[in-house]
Amino acid sequence: EIDNNFPNVRAIVRQLEQGPPFDAPIEVRITGQNVVQLQNIGEAVRSQLVQLDTITHTRASLNETLPRAKFTLKEEAVRLAGLDYGAIAQQLNQTLEGIQGGSILEETEELPVRVRVADRSNLNQIAALPLFVKPASNATTTSSNDWTPLNALGNLTLKPEVAKITHYNGERVNTIQGFIQAGVLPATVLSEFQQQLQTNPVPLAPGYNIAFGGEAEERADAVGNLVSTIGVLVVLTVATLVLSLGSFKLAGLIGVVAIASFGLGLFSVALFGYPFGFNPIIGTVGLIGVAINDSIVVLAALNENPQARLGKPQAIQNVVSQSTRHILTTTFTTMIGFVPLLLTRGEFWPPLAVAIAGGVGGATVLALFFIPSAYLLLKRWG
Repeated sequence: EIDNNFPNVRAIVRQLEQGPPFDAPIEVRITGQNVVQLQNIGEAVRSQLVQLDTITHTRASLNETLPRAKFTLKEEAVRLAGLDYGAIAQQLNQTLEGIQGGSILEETEELPVRVRVADRSNLNQIAALPLFVKPASNATTTSSNDWTPLNALGNLTLKPEVAKITHYNGERVNTIQGFIQAGVLPATVLSEFQQQLQTNPVPLAPGYNIAFGGEAEERADAVGNLVSTIGVLVVLTVATLVLSLGSFKLAGLIGVVAIASFGLGLFSVALFGYPFGFNPIIGTVGLIGVAINDSIVVLAALNENPQARLGKPQAIQNVVSQSTRHILTTTFTTMIGFVPLLLTRGEFWPPLAVAIAGGVGGATVLALFFIPSAYLLLKRWG
C-alpha cells in the first residue's frame, strides 16, 4: 500500500523479529577487488533475488550513487587569467566552504562568524562564481576586469559516483540485501534462493566469492555463543546433582529427564504450529533447569524412605503419591504464569511460552512415572 501511494519512495516495513538484530533478513556478500565487477555480479544476484514472490524490496551497497560536480579547467584560459590550479581551488574552497570573518559575543561565549556564498546547491550559481584574477602590474585599484566567472575557465558537469565503497574483513564487498513479507521465515526464503542459485549459478571471476549473511548468520552466531557455555553448565550441574543425590546413577536419571524435557519443549512448539526460531531455543535451554526440579524432588523423597531404598514397589508408590500434590501444584502455577504470553498475538512471545510450558508439563509426567519406574529398576539391578 505504501509503495502504491508513494512510488518514488523506498519504504520498508518490518515486524518485530525473533533472535538477534540484523540489517536485512536475506544478505548476499560478494567480495572482490574491482568495483565495476562487483556491481555487475551484484546486479546478476539481485535479478535472481527479485524473482522470489516473498521478496518485497532489494538493495545493493555499491549501487547507491551521489551526484558529484566535476570542473574541467582549460589550461590556456587559466594561464591568460594569471591563475593556477592551486589558486582556483583555494578561492573555490573559501567561497563555498567560507572563511572566518570575525566573531560575535553571545553573553559570555564568543561565536565565530563564517562568510560564504549563498545558493551553494545551485549548479548554475556555482558555475557563475566570480574568481579574482591577477591584476595588471600598474593597476592601483580593483576593477570589474579583475574578476572572471568560473565557467569562463572550463566546463562544469555532474557525474554519478559511488556514494561509498563498503568493506568486509578488509575486502571490498557488495552486499545485496533482500527484505521479505511479514510472517515469512527468512530461513525458508534463503533456502529457496540458494536452490535457485544452484539451478542458475552466477558466473564468478577468479578472486570473487559469494557468502550469505543476514538473519541466518546472526542466528548461527547467537546459538554458537549460547552453546559455547553449555559445557561449563553441564559440568556444574552434574557435580551439584552427584553431591546432592550421592549417586552417579541417580544423577544420570536427572540427565535423561533434562534431555527428554528439551525434546518435549521442541515438540510442543511443533504441535502448536509455531516456527522454530531463536526464542524457542532460548525457551528450551532455560526450560531444563525448571523441568528437572520435579524429578529431583521425587528422587530426594525416595532416598529418604528406607523401604523405597530397598526397592519395594509399594513404598515407592506411597512416596510418589505423597509428592504428587505438591508437584502438580508447582507445575500448574508455572504453566499458568505463561498464559498471558500465550494469549498475546504474533509469533514473538507465544513460541517461548509454549516451549517452556509444554516442556514443564511433560517433565512432570516424567517425574511421576519415569523416575519411579527407573528408580525401581536401578534398585533391582543394583
